[in-house]
Formats: sequence, C-alpha cells, structure tokens
Amino acid sequence: MKTVLKIAPVLGVVALLAACGQTMEQRAATGALGGAVAGQVIGGDTGSTVAGAAIGAVAGAATTRR
Repeated sequence: MKTVLKIAPVLGVVALLAACGQTMEQRAATGALGGAVAGQVIGGDTGSTVAGAAIGAVAGAATTRR
C-alpha cells in the first residue's frame, strides 16, 4: 500500500509532462526527467533511476503534438 501511495502522484505528474515541449528533443527531455523521478520513487536506487530516465526519454520522443 505504501508503494501505491508513492507511485500515484508521480505517475500523475509524469502523465501531465509526457508530451511537454515543442520539439522531439524537448519531449524526450521532459520524459527522461519524469521517468528518472518515477524510477527513483519506485526502485529507490541508481539503476532504477537510469532505467526510468531511458524509458521516459523514449516515450517522450515517441509522442507527437496534434
């Protein structure tokens, strides 16, 4: 239950910032930042932070503006 309480606000912020930015690079950067924070909260170690940043960067770069 404690993990769910930690994850919920982080996922909300990540979802809000997922497609922020005008260019693909800006969206990748905001995705990496959100992913790094989520990885740290969920995993609590450096490996989780790096993995979260990588996943967030890919997800952010893959989003497109409409």
